[in-house]
Amino acid sequence: MRPTTQLQRLPRRPDPRMIPRPLSDDGLFEVDATWGAVQPIELAPGITTIGELELIDHVEQGLALIDTRLEHFHRARTIPGALNIPHDDILARAGELQATRPTVLFCNGPQCPATPDAIRTLVAAGHPPRGLLYYRGGMHDWVTLGYPTISSFRV
Repeated sequence: MRPTTQLQRLPRRPDPRMIPRPLSDDGLFEVDATWGAVQPIELAPGITTIGELELIDHVEQGLALIDTRLEHFHRARTIPGALNIPHDDILARAGELQATRPTVLFCNGPQCPATPDAIRTLVAAGHPPRGLLYYRGGMHDWVTLGYPTISSFRV
């Protein structure tokens, strides 16, 4: 149980934006800080939380990267190389994960519950925690730090 605190987040906007929106081509973004619930650094025993440098190394090694957000978010913008397995589908598609190789899972950011839900679901179903890595920063931090994204929308 968390102690009562005077530190309160802003109230949720009626139309929250879960991904920072670019305001210009020079790196200026609008960030909506009113949605979601902030997630802990340590999701579960044995789960490693990583940052951007570890994620870049992971991607450059060609290791698995899973975007646990809903498909429309993934299609709009994701981290290059990410496969979409929405958190609600993680058990049905768990066979696509290799238990012997590290897999990074991410969602919209520190306030997004999708990846924490997916990881807890996998661990409860018996997937070894040592094979799962949590990129807590998600799309929020990736985008606002200026790293590349891709879109898979077809015109």
